[in-house]
Order: sequence, then structure tokens, then C-alpha cells
Amino acid sequence: MACSPEILRGVPLFALLDDDETAVLAGQVELKSFAPRQRIWKIGDPGGKAYVLVSGAVRVTTFDEDHQEVIVDQPLQGEFFGFASMLEQTAHQTDAFALEETVCLEVDRNDIAILLERKPHAGMDMLTVLGRQFHASQQLVRVRASRNPNDIIEEDMTFGERIADRVASFGGSWTFIITFAVAICGYTAINVIGRQIAWDPYPFILLNLFLSMLAAIQAPVIMMSQNRQDTKDRLRGELDYDVNRRAESEIQGLGRKLNLLGEKIGDVEDLLRRKV
Repeated sequence: MACSPEILRGVPLFALLDDDETAVLAGQVELKSFAPRQRIWKIGDPGGKAYVLVSGAVRVTTFDEDHQEVIVDQPLQGEFFGFASMLEQTAHQTDAFALEETVCLEVDRNDIAILLERKPHAGMDMLTVLGRQFHASQQLVRVRASRNPNDIIEEDMTFGERIADRVASFGGSWTFIITFAVAICGYTAINVIGRQIAWDPYPFILLNLFLSMLAAIQAPVIMMSQNRQDTKDRLRGELDYDVNRRAESEIQGLGRKLNLLGEKIGDVEDLLRRKV
């Protein structure tokens, strides 16, 4: 669908163009309409096109290693999305779909080149778009990094593991130590003072049997809990590694996009200087 100049004037990035330049650009870009829940692109699609939201609502998402959907961007009216893949000419790494009846401008690299030839300062607006996406990526990394290893492990805990954790937690508390000391002192005092009715006189053979049984049961339960703590520490280390790897990948990708856009702006400025 052809685009009218009035629609372009409502886009902040194109608002500085004069009437002739707006008319030229309007003859190149196209309007695309999307129905609710219609996919605009999916992961792996060629990234030769970018879009500007004219009306409606769009959501850009991806999936993490746990196959959970993560919202990457929700552009506002007049904002670009799919801009980075269009500049790099690489496949999309996200999914984009319309949340409601949506109208978008479809823009390609040639349209951007013509815009920069006419208005080089529009490159700063594009850098602003990439900067906002960079900050969104940083925020996404911080949000994904907040996953708690304890919560992840507890999702798959068995009944026996829960009991082991509770026993280990109680066995390593002052409540257990004080209760155990009072019980032993009371037990021995009764058997020493009440010699006539003592059921376990000195040297407290029955008490030693109970203590040996308690130690035999408590030791492996505590070892089970320690093994689970080792698993939590290992999972925490793996999550830290994943977060650092994702952050490094995002920063490198955005750095390449900023360099590409900077080179494009430099080429346009050189062309303008030669014309002057």
C-alpha cells in the first residue's frame, strides 16, 4: 500500500524533511497492515526490512534457554523496530507480532540511505533508537540474571529431599542443641537420682544406643543436604556464566551495529562534502 506524506510527517525520524523530500520518501516506503496476533516476522527470517509503528501495538519477543518467552521491545507510535537486523542485513533473532489492528511503514536500507543523503542529522535519531535498544538489552540481562538458583532447584525437589533439608536445618540450629542438652541432662539425672527405679543406670548403655542410632541416621541426611547445597552453588555459577556470556554477546552485537551506522553516516557526509 502506498504511503502518504502526511503519515511520514507524523514519524519523529522523518518530521524534519521538507515537502519535496517527504514526497520522495513516501513514494519509496510502503504501508503494511497486520491483523491481531499476526506475525510480522519470526526468528530466522531475513532482516532486510525494518518497520515504523504508525498505529496499533507490536510486541517483539525471543525465547531464553528455558524456552520461556521474553519481551524484548514494545515500540511506541512512530518508533522503529527491526532496525538492527536491517542495518546488519542479518536474520532476525526475535519474533514480532501485532497485538491488535496495526499499521506499519516498511523501510529498507535504500530508504535509509536516501534519508541520510538529504538529512544527515537524522543519523543521530537512529543512534538514539539503537541506544534505547542497548539499554533495553542491559535491562533484560539484569532481569534474567535475577533467577534464583534455589527456586529453580525447588521446582524439582522430591518429598525426601524436602525432609532432608528440614532435618539438616533443625539439626544445625541452637534450638536442637539446647533441646538435646536438656533432654540428655534430664535423662541422666533421673537415672542417677532414682537408683531404685532407674531403667538405664550408669554407664547409660541404652542412652549410648539411642545416640549411636541418632548419629547413624542424622549423618547421611546432613550429607544429602550438603550435596544439594553443592548443586545450588554449581547452578549459581552456571547462571552467572550464562549472564556474562549473554551480556558480552549483546554488547558486541550493538557495537557492530553502531559502527555500521557510523560508517554509513560518514560515507554520506563525505558524499555531501564532495558535492559542495
